[in-house]
Amino acid sequence: MPDVLSFPYYPINDFGPNMKGMVIGGLGIFHVFLAQFAIGGGLLMCYLERLGQRGESPDARKFVDGFFKLLVLISFVIGALTGVGMWFTSIQVSPRTIGLMVDEFHWIWATEWTFFCLEIVSGYAFYRYGERLDDRSRLTLLALYFVAAWFSLFWINGILSWQLTPGTWLETRSVWGGFFNPSFWPSLIFRTITSMTIAALVACVVINAIPDLDRSARTRLINQSARFLAPMVLMPLLGVWYFSSIPPDSRSWVLGGNVAMMLFFLLGIGASLLIGVYALFGLLRQKLFINGATATLLRALGFAATAGGEFVREGVRKPFTVRETLYSNSIRLGEIQMLRYRGSVTDDPYPLKGAERYPNDQVRLGVKVYRFQCSICHTIDGANALLHLSSSWSTEQKRMNIAQLQRTKTFMPPFAGTPRECEALVQYLEWVSAYSPAAWPVSEDAEVLARIQGWLDDAGTEPGAAFLHLAARKPR
Repeated sequence: MPDVLSFPYYPINDFGPNMKGMVIGGLGIFHVFLAQFAIGGGLLMCYLERLGQRGESPDARKFVDGFFKLLVLISFVIGALTGVGMWFTSIQVSPRTIGLMVDEFHWIWATEWTFFCLEIVSGYAFYRYGERLDDRSRLTLLALYFVAAWFSLFWINGILSWQLTPGTWLETRSVWGGFFNPSFWPSLIFRTITSMTIAALVACVVINAIPDLDRSARTRLINQSARFLAPMVLMPLLGVWYFSSIPPDSRSWVLGGNVAMMLFFLLGIGASLLIGVYALFGLLRQKLFINGATATLLRALGFAATAGGEFVREGVRKPFTVRETLYSNSIRLGEIQMLRYRGSVTDDPYPLKGAERYPNDQVRLGVKVYRFQCSICHTIDGANALLHLSSSWSTEQKRMNIAQLQRTKTFMPPFAGTPRECEALVQYLEWVSAYSPAAWPVSEDAEVLARIQGWLDDAGTEPGAAFLHLAARKPR
């Protein structure tokens, strides 16, 4: 049996009643929206700058200079801060996942950072000197900014899509086999079109905010910006392509297998459909003028579509953070059996905060098991709380359902501990549901532990039923 001392433990932070996924997810949605806005905005400004230089849009230069200052303010300040915040939060929530991503794609991350630096330099140069430059220099700086921003997306997209569809990396451990994975191209094209859509919607808001443009000038700029909404007609085809490239069980989560994911999936589709219909019939065909209120509403729908899409993208990886390699609780597939033999928290070096408030050592053990195996996705009595999810279960049902967790919910990882740890977790839940009394009996019935062991053995260490077709998988 492998030595459990080799297992890497990390400090686990508590976010109170907030589920950790909500914290990183909320920050991530905001960051992605800003990043995609910056990419699409760069391309839109290149387009309008070119129209202005050719005399087809007399107010384009006024718009570009004003719009880009807003773009710089958002992407360079808030976007940069949320980007750093994403790294900081991710390292706290799932350090082992981040470590694996950095280990496997070290030089790709470094390449992405060079493009990010180029984006910053070219963007700042245009912000500072753009109004004094000749037409060719202005267009060159804008094109350089857009290319740098889009290639940042290119590199990051490969790493993020690898988490769900690792492709040939699973067998070869090839960096490029993982980077150019089955969902790489559909997700990259989809994100590019999304970036153009967000930029066009924000542009409509900005155009309405320029004080010295008359109605006809605003209508002309809005109709020119709305051309960036035309590629939305490809989104249904790209959605089908993307869903055909991801594993069948991942598709099942958004098609009714998981209520929350299905609802967010419908949110994304509904918001995108409303924007697309209005863009096609109102802006592109009838060339309507839209006021600031309507433009703001469309932009809000764009944010809702982004939120729905990002929630689904993260959720369909369950029960993994890196498919067939690392579970959502940062345990590798091949480590489940080892931790069931020695215990998942036997060598956990980090003490409990406020350990004296728990009534006995068994409950304290249960708290450590919860902290190590469950807390990344659940709270005790806050968002996505274990207490609420298990409220209809009897004590015996808690024992069986936790021991056979990957069968209870196939998007959950297998329980990775001993029967004693399983019982300790059950007693912790029972104690909390009883309003945390000062005294609590210790449960050490040998027959109970034997039943739990039987359930553990019966469930095995493989993922849930949706993954049983992967019988040839080697332990990792």
